[in-house]
Amino acid sequence: MAGRPKIFNEQEAVEKATEVFRDKGYDTASAEELLCAMGIGKGSFYLAFKGGKQELYVRSITQFADHFHQKFSDSISASEDKIQFIKQFFLNLADASDCDKERGCYLGNALVQLSEKDHKIKKITAELLKKLQSLFAETIRNAQKNRQITSTEDPEVIGWYLSNLWNGIHVTRRMESSPEILRSIIEMNLKIIN
Repeated sequence: MAGRPKIFNEQEAVEKATEVFRDKGYDTASAEELLCAMGIGKGSFYLAFKGGKQELYVRSITQFADHFHQKFSDSISASEDKIQFIKQFFLNLADASDCDKERGCYLGNALVQLSEKDHKIKKITAELLKKLQSLFAETIRNAQKNRQITSTEDPEVIGWYLSNLWNGIHVTRRMESSPEILRSIIEMNLKIIN
């Protein structure tokens, strides 16, 4: 017996659950809040997400990471000055007053909070960092080739450096919210791509 057919869009339901996870965090998001946001009942939920809340969270992180990477990749590709785009991407992190304004924060939080507790989440976040690193490295390699930057450092290492900066800024923002201080830290780190 195949069971009852799904009567909801899983992707949309996961997006709605993601908002709850972003606002509340994984540990404090209740099943009731998630079901209410998703607009589905308990039976439909467990039919679609047999692993319960944990499976939903893993799906949320996966879907969010894929969307984040695609949007970032498309934006870099469309940018006329890719190095300036990367710099502005980081500088925007300093000006975002909270996670609601900076969507990548959800991934940063998952990376910091849960990646050591859950192997699947660790794998997803590691893959995201590798994709970011590759994108940064490719952009740096092209900029060096076109003499847009003076740095002669290995593009692969600079790619990891920038991925580490993205990751580190999310951790630092938990302790320091001053845009001026965050901007200074970011600007100092970005000197590597001048």
